Amino acid sequence: QVQLVESGGGLVQAGGSLTLSCAASGSIYSMNVMGWYRQAPGKQRELVARITSAGNTYYADSVKGRFTISKDNAKNTMYLAMNSLKPEDTAVYYCGGGSYVIATMKSWGQGTQVTVSS
Repeated sequence: QVQLVESGGGLVQAGGSLTLSCAASGSIYSMNVMGWYRQAPGKQRELVARITSAGNTYYADSVKGRFTISKDNAKNTMYLAMNSLKPEDTAVYYCGGGSYVIATMKSWGQGTQVTVSS
């Protein structure tokens, strides 16, 4: 099973930018889909963006136009570039891989905290 490790979270002011990284212990090329998810206190984990093995992307409406998902198969790493951050983007961000469905995700990272101050 591929292990995932997120990094790049932190505290940023509203309007600022952060880039998250998700490093995999094995090949991500074989994963049919990978994604970024987030969970705010008291809320369910939700999809932020996902990318397929073919490079097709999908974004939640709340982040469309502000966030960009990408991956580097040679480095076994997925990224999430976040711009124009808002306080409502504050959450723990997780990378997941291997399923389109949260409940059946094959691999999860440990999460990285993103806090956006107003």
